[in-house]
Amino acid sequence: MANVHAAIKQIRKDAKRRLANQAALSELKTLWRRLSGLPESDPKQAQTLAQELTSKWDRAVSRGVVPRRRADRKKARIAFFLTKLGQAK
Repeated sequence: MANVHAAIKQIRKDAKRRLANQAALSELKTLWRRLSGLPESDPKQAQTLAQELTSKWDRAVSRGVVPRRRADRKKARIAFFLTKLGQAK
């Protein structure tokens, strides 16, 4: 345990940030699971869910939860998934 008051305060701040970051990442994973589990007969819902997921990735980048390139890669995979879903008809 730290002895300096500033270090103790930083530990508390880090714990709060870690919880917020974990919650954000968990939400992103949940949305991806919901998108990938949609039936092929519902492209409209897939499109709206993909837009929401893309927006959440951008928000996570702006808050510093994930690196920009990771978000770009995930958004590209979402777009590829939608393209593949549209061709499956």
